[in-house]
Amino acid sequence: MNIGKVSIVVPVYNEEEAIAGDLSTITEAMDSSGRDYEVIVVDDASTDGTASVGAGFPGVQLITHRHNRGGGFSRNTGIRAADGDVVVVTDGDGTYPNQDIPKMLDMMEAEELDMIVGARKRESGTLKFIRGPVKWFIRKLAEVMSGFKIPDLNSGLRAIRKDVFMRYIEILPWGHSWVSTITLAMLADGFQVDFMPIDYYQRKGKSTFHPIKDTSSYLTLVIRTVTWFNPLKVFMPVALVLGGLGTFWLVYDIIRWDVRTATVLLILAAIQVAAIGLLADLISKRGR
Repeated sequence: MNIGKVSIVVPVYNEEEAIAGDLSTITEAMDSSGRDYEVIVVDDASTDGTASVGAGFPGVQLITHRHNRGGGFSRNTGIRAADGDVVVVTDGDGTYPNQDIPKMLDMMEAEELDMIVGARKRESGTLKFIRGPVKWFIRKLAEVMSGFKIPDLNSGLRAIRKDVFMRYIEILPWGHSWVSTITLAMLADGFQVDFMPIDYYQRKGKSTFHPIKDTSSYLTLVIRTVTWFNPLKVFMPVALVLGGLGTFWLVYDIIRWDVRTATVLLILAAIQVAAIGLLADLISKRGR
C-alpha cells in the first residue's frame, strides 16, 4: 500500500499557547520523513491570537470559522479541504506526540490499514480523577457492545484514508464525540483499524471538557452508534433480560397457580423489543 500525499489537519480553538510548538513538531517530523504533505489548521472562531499564529506559520493553510462550531465540525472542514489520500488528524493543544506521525504512517502503509489510532498510554488531561474512570467505563461499554478490543476510544491523533472517511462525514457529530463515532463506525463496518501506543502530555491552556455534559454525550454516542451499525447488539440483550425475568416469574406464578399481569407484560415486552431489534437491523442493513 502506497499512502501518497498526506494531509495533516489541526483543529484549534483558543490554543495560542500551544499551536506554534505543535506546528513546528509536525513540520520537522514530516520534512525528515521525506513524504509529500500539507498542513491545514482549522481555527474554530478563536478569541485569542491562535489564528494569527497559524497564519504566520510558513507553509500552513489556515481555514477560519466565523462562528464556533465544535472540534468535530472543524475536523470535517479540514478533511473536506484536504488534498491528501490519507488524512492525519491531531489536536493543537500540545498533548499529542506529533513527532510520531511518520511512524504511524509507516505502520499504516506496512499493514495496509484504513485507519490507525494513537492509543494513549495514560490519561493526563484536566480533572484526571473524573476523566479516567469515566473514559474507562465508556470504553469497556463500547467494547462489549461493538465486540472489538478498543485500547483508546477517543484519541485525537489518528490517520485515516480520506475516501473511507467520506462515507461517514454526514453522520459524525460536531463536538468531542467525533473521534469516538468514527472509531466505532469503521470497526462496525469491517475496515482495517489498528492502534499504536503513544505518549500523552499535559495540555497547554484551558480544557473545554465538561464532566457532566461530555460524559452524557459519550454514553449516548456509544449506544447511538452501535444501534446505527448493529442494532441487535443493543436490543437483544435487553430482550433477553426481560425474557429471562418474565420466564422466571412465569414459572413462579404457575407453581402458585396465579399468573400475574406483570409477568405477562414482561414476556410481551421482551417479544416486542426483540421484534424492534430485528426490524432495526433490517432497516440498517438495507439503508447501508
